[in-house]
Amino acid sequence: MGFLSEKKADGGDIPSNDPEAQTTAETWESRKMARIDRPITRSISAVGGGVSGDTTSEQSISIDKQMELEADNAIKYRTCSWKKTAALLFSEYICLAIMSFPYSYATLGLVPGLILTVVVAALVLYTSLIVWEFCMRHPEVKDVCDIGQMLFWNHRWAWYFTAVMFLLNNTFIQGFHCLTGAKYLNTMTEGNSGVCTVGFSAIHLSEHCHFLGLVHIYFGTACHNIRGHRRSSGAGWPSLGDPTVYALPPPGTTFVMGMNAFMNISYTFIGQITLPSFIAEMKDPKDFPKALWAVTIAEIIVFSLVGSIIYAYTGTNYNTAPAFGSLGNVLYLKVSFSFMIPTIIFLGVLYASVSARFLFFRFFAGTRHMGENTVVGWLAWAGILGVTWILAFIISEVIPFFADLLSLMSSLFDSFFGFIFWGVAYIRMRRATYGAKFWATRGFRSCWDLRLGGEHYPRV
Repeated sequence: MGFLSEKKADGGDIPSNDPEAQTTAETWESRKMARIDRPITRSISAVGGGVSGDTTSEQSISIDKQMELEADNAIKYRTCSWKKTAALLFSEYICLAIMSFPYSYATLGLVPGLILTVVVAALVLYTSLIVWEFCMRHPEVKDVCDIGQMLFWNHRWAWYFTAVMFLLNNTFIQGFHCLTGAKYLNTMTEGNSGVCTVGFSAIHLSEHCHFLGLVHIYFGTACHNIRGHRRSSGAGWPSLGDPTVYALPPPGTTFVMGMNAFMNISYTFIGQITLPSFIAEMKDPKDFPKALWAVTIAEIIVFSLVGSIIYAYTGTNYNTAPAFGSLGNVLYLKVSFSFMIPTIIFLGVLYASVSARFLFFRFFAGTRHMGENTVVGWLAWAGILGVTWILAFIISEVIPFFADLLSLMSSLFDSFFGFIFWGVAYIRMRRATYGAKFWATRGFRSCWDLRLGGEHYPRV
């Protein structure tokens, strides 16, 4: 009911065909979709083959108008259904980074680790819905950099700052997959030299991939635990005794160790930076929450199972990051790691494509290369991808440690793109909907609800 209902003097409801009630409902609907600033449509007009500009009317940036503009183009952008978007989200989130969960659980203890897994998943789900709401209010948004400019009052410095952080984040993730690809090939060849690692990292740049991440995570975990005898699970057993599992943080866990483990968990969940790019290519963005809920439920189940099962078999004393290193048998290690090949490759390629898309839109805005298959366009696309992979390769050689690279990426980018950005978006959207003093009225309502709840539950 709320804003959408009114009462007659005699207590009855206003009929649905009452003009005043309809006006009230329409006003509320428009307020719910109120913009926070004027449109930014440089990339939208470019996609349609028009002249690029900074602003335009709201009618000319609607999703229907965007699809109409690109209808005759060879390259169309708004083509994804919610199912295809869900597949992209699965490939982004169900990834090799979950092999750090057993290490995180071993550091934090099983119970705190599982609790943090659910809490972080809920926070990321909520902030992702804020991202979706922002994109629905501003359909011209093509990526997180457009959002950055709009959030900070259309200042261009905000766009450039967000763009630098955006590209660095994506390149670091590519570097992470270069590092993991090198570790995989070193494992398969049983090589340990630095020259071998450098060479294998370079080979990884030219690999291709397909979407099989979720299946391979399950198979990798199954192979990790395929040996039925628990006591033979840890590499180096029995030199450190039987595997020890702690429900709470084990003795000797420091704040730095705990924070490092937490950041490994948060890094795996936080991926809102790509969501505006995905939403911008959906035929019907209203369906995005379906994809989001599906992947969140799968994340909680898969991450918790992988972390708990492997930790139960390896304990604190034989745990490594990634978890493959915990396998004592080289054959099992190779088989388990091999199931990860698609997800090792795919996620790096996904983020490389997101970066290339962003740069391509900026370099060729307003040109025919945006909507047609041209030699210049494809050469530029390949060149952009090549440069990003070279930078990623350098990063993987400068920081050649799995857990340390995860923690560095988490601390540099995740708080910014995972929480801070969308807190600002929430405040600005609520201000546009409820007015300048929304915080006072909504804060009062929240306090009142808490008071009522505090009085009610003791009685129950």
